[in-house]
This record gives sequence, structure tokens and C-alpha cells, in this order.
Amino acid sequence: MVTRATDAGTNQSVERAVSVLRALDSGRPELRVSDVAELTGLGSSTTSRLLSTLERLDMVERDPVSNLYRLSLGLLPLAATATNRHPVHRAARMVLQGLATRTGLGANVAVRRGSELMFLGNFEGTRAPKSYTQAGHTAPLHATSIGKCLLTGLTPKERRKLLGDPLEAHTEYTTTSHDHLDTEIETVRRTGYAVEAEERALGRASLAAPVRDASGDIVAAISLWGPTSVLGDRSDTEEQRIALVREVIEAADAISQALGAL
Repeated sequence: MVTRATDAGTNQSVERAVSVLRALDSGRPELRVSDVAELTGLGSSTTSRLLSTLERLDMVERDPVSNLYRLSLGLLPLAATATNRHPVHRAARMVLQGLATRTGLGANVAVRRGSELMFLGNFEGTRAPKSYTQAGHTAPLHATSIGKCLLTGLTPKERRKLLGDPLEAHTEYTTTSHDHLDTEIETVRRTGYAVEAEERALGRASLAAPVRDASGDIVAAISLWGPTSVLGDRSDTEEQRIALVREVIEAADAISQALGAL
């Protein structure tokens, strides 16, 4: 999400610099100065000065031929440190590596950031399709099992305010009705896990369970994902699916205990 710079506050320069960095993370690999100015709402001269300063600080880099700007590799150490020092990532890393190895499926951990979820880690299994999900990537809350777990801590009114109405469709199977989502969330609360089949991407399905901290609040969620032949309604056997549900719940409980949950 691009944050447009404002004229209020005592840290205007910092706010503007951050808005430029977020503009460069808006989906296109490289941008012109005018593109960044349009995305941030800043003037062209101000944008150019900020880009020059950020380039000098190794936060952005400019292609010498095209003069287009992109985020610099100088940001990677900061991103890696932020991820590795996050308490949920520290508690989940080894657990999810083991989960992916045992099941052969992909294993993710994510937290809620506003109206989206943000992945803190992704571990690939041998039976899962190639994943391009990386730490820092975001995804919709209502169209993923991991997101539905994260939404269980909110009331129906809070969910409607957060997500808007109607809910965005990503495939023909995406839940777009809040009433339907409310029913799904109640099922998650009752069973302790969430399921999703082809709501975000065709051919893929997932199971997820919430992670709690010492206060008992849901602070994250983990998921197993893979082909619908393994996790969806067309899975090979019900026994197989039940075993995977048990795996993901036990893994979530282990992470919760590491975070101090009883």
C-alpha cells in the first residue's frame, strides 16, 4: 500500500522519504521520477531530491541507462533483521521447517497488518507447487485460511469496517459475502482451524490454525498449503486430511507455547 505524504506533523521529511520507498514497492519493478511523484502526491522537484538522497544512502538505486529507480539491495539487511528478530518468526521457524518436511506441503506463518496479512516466513515442501511467497508479501484476509484465523479476533462489525463490502473476489470460489464469512469465522472458532480451497488461486488449498501469545490473543496464524488433490474437497482420503489438520493445530500450539500461551 502506498502512503501519500502529508503536510502535517513534525517529521515531514521522514514521512515523505518513506512514502517514496513505498511507491517503489507498489508492484512495478522500476519507476520514473514522475511516477513516484504521482503515487506519493509530492512535487517533481521534491521527489527528485528525495530519490537522490535515498540513492546516496543505498536505499534506492537508479539504472544508469534508463534513469529508472528501484529499491536497492541495501534494504535487505534491514528487512532480514526485522524478520529474524520478530518474536513470532523466531518461535515459528523451526516448527514450520519440521512441518513442511513431515507433510511435504508448504508451511507459512503470517500476522495481520491492517486489512491484509503479511507473511513472515514460507517453507516449501516436496508435494507443494513452487511458491513465490516471501517474507513481507501480503495477501487478502478473507480469501485465505491463514487470514480467516487472523480475523477470528474481530467482531463482525469490526470485520466489515476493516474489509469493506462487498469482499473482493480473487477466483469464482472466493467468499464475497460478509454473512458467509461470519459463518466461516464461527466455524474456525468452534473447530480451532480454518480451511480454504481455490479462493485465492485455482488448484490450491490450505489449512490454518491461530497462534496466541501469553495474553491469549491471536497474534499470528500458520498454514499448510498445497494442491487441492491433497488438501481440498478432492483430497485422497478423509483420514489424510484429518491427520494434516492435527499436524497444523499441534504446530500452532507449539508456537503459542513458545510465545508464553498456556
